[in-house]
Amino acid sequence: MREPLSLPVPDPPGAAALRRALLKWYGSAHRPLPWRQSRDPYAVLVSEFMLQQTRAAAVIPYYRSFLERFPTLESLAAASEEEVRAVWSGLGYYNRARNLRETARRILRDHGGRLPSDPADLRRLPGVGDYTAAALASIVHDAPRAVVDGNVVRVLSRLLGLDASVSRLPVRRALQDLADRLLDPRRPGRWNQAMMELGATVCTPRAPACRDCPWRDACRGFAAGSPGKPKWPGK
Repeated sequence: MREPLSLPVPDPPGAAALRRALLKWYGSAHRPLPWRQSRDPYAVLVSEFMLQQTRAAAVIPYYRSFLERFPTLESLAAASEEEVRAVWSGLGYYNRARNLRETARRILRDHGGRLPSDPADLRRLPGVGDYTAAALASIVHDAPRAVVDGNVVRVLSRLLGLDASVSRLPVRRALQDLADRLLDPRRPGRWNQAMMELGATVCTPRAPACRDCPWRDACRGFAAGSPGKPKWPGK
């Protein structure tokens, strides 16, 4: 039986130093996105559904208008599918709107109106996969779950100078394991947002802003002079 692929935490500097550098950078460089201004579980739920397959800049006006029309879980659950679709109109991927409404109804029906903290329970909700479950659990409940989306895959692949196809399942599992080991257990929600912010604003698919990266000195991709190759996954 083949041994599972394992990826090392870069040492030096090691996990603790990487955590300090990233969170310090995030504290001063993160974008003031509206969903970061509140830890209200419902507001976070809406944002995570909208951010699936959509860039943050495009989501902002829809997020604000959606919460104005449906300010609570109860108001969303009571709305018709047509009403929800009308407010969502223009954002695309309309299954997300349908799933979000049904998720609100199930949270009220099965969880007493409280967003579950267990990722396994979250994954049973319509439209909630591994990534969204980890994001919700960590941001709302401080559960120690690392998110791994395209941004995080790209950041970790470059950090390690990974010479392997990230589309292979063993590689993706190894990156998830590495993300879990790097996760700051004291501030998992903030850590996950910092990782995604780094990939979205600095460690971009093409022409990454390496001069602004808090991990530049530890990054093997930067050291090799190849972090901007287009083979790395985008989002």
